Amino acid sequence: MNLSCSQWQDNSESVKHFAFAKFSAAAEQCLLLFTLILLMFLASLTGNALIALAICTNPTLHTPMYFFLANLSLLEIGYTCSVIPKMLQSLVSEARGISREGCATQMFFFTLFAISECCLLAAMAFDRYMAICSPLHYATRMSRGLCAQLAVVSWAVGCVVGLGQTNYIFSLNFCGPCEIDHFFCDLPPILALACGDTSRNEAAVFVVAVLCISSPFLLIIASYGRILAAVLIMPSPEGRRKALSTCSSHLLVVTLFYGSGSVTYLRPKASHSPGTDKLLALFYTVVTSMLNPIIYSLRNKEVKAALWRTLWKKSFNSRVGTEGLCRSAL
Repeated sequence: MNLSCSQWQDNSESVKHFAFAKFSAAAEQCLLLFTLILLMFLASLTGNALIALAICTNPTLHTPMYFFLANLSLLEIGYTCSVIPKMLQSLVSEARGISREGCATQMFFFTLFAISECCLLAAMAFDRYMAICSPLHYATRMSRGLCAQLAVVSWAVGCVVGLGQTNYIFSLNFCGPCEIDHFFCDLPPILALACGDTSRNEAAVFVVAVLCISSPFLLIIASYGRILAAVLIMPSPEGRRKALSTCSSHLLVVTLFYGSGSVTYLRPKASHSPGTDKLLALFYTVVTSMLNPIIYSLRNKEVKAALWRTLWKKSFNSRVGTEGLCRSAL
């Protein structure tokens, strides 16, 4: 049974529980949205899990580019799992509540995976820069140790930023209303419920967004500027085509992720509206995570071949196991 905000709130204390706003009052619309989001969520989980598994189990893909791609797939899995299950519950159930601790936990993991992905996309751009602009030194400079360090730094930055932002925001008191006008515990809608002056917290969110979104993006732009300059002076059209082909998937993923994230967190507060914020959040939490494995598998022959080998191997092992059971039974 869902409790009302008045039952959760003690007038002498900060709000201890929150409730997510309803997407729609019409049950049919909520059911349709639940079905669509569930299908996209399952497609995202399946696609990203298959890519990570294919890269881990195929030695031919044990290269820096695919190492970073496997990390990206794991980030996408965590990213969607931190938000979507609770949102699906809110769509079909009256139990739309979440505790203060649960909300803080969701915000931490969402921020961790989002910031880590920003940093990892920059590391992937640097990898492409080294592969195209310094091909003779690529194998020595992009060693396994350096790739592991870049991945660890990406995850560590996300963890530090997630902890810092979550602690800073949840050190505030929340006087009510306790309804979050969103479908997960994102930074701006939670700040809107805080008591008193939150200008310092809003400034901190903006500064972190600039540093952790804009800085990696500028590194990506710089890397691709050098890549473009190197491609333009290549004498072979085939070489230019191959170089651009290896970058196209990453560029498309960067555009989708950074485009929606920048519009959400870097635009002025006065231009924010709950409806627009929800649509943008739905795009970068569900749609981009579903599209990423499709983009990489459709535009990369090695990934497609590895996926087919992984799926065929699983199917073959399952068939052999079934036949063995049948023979032993006979």
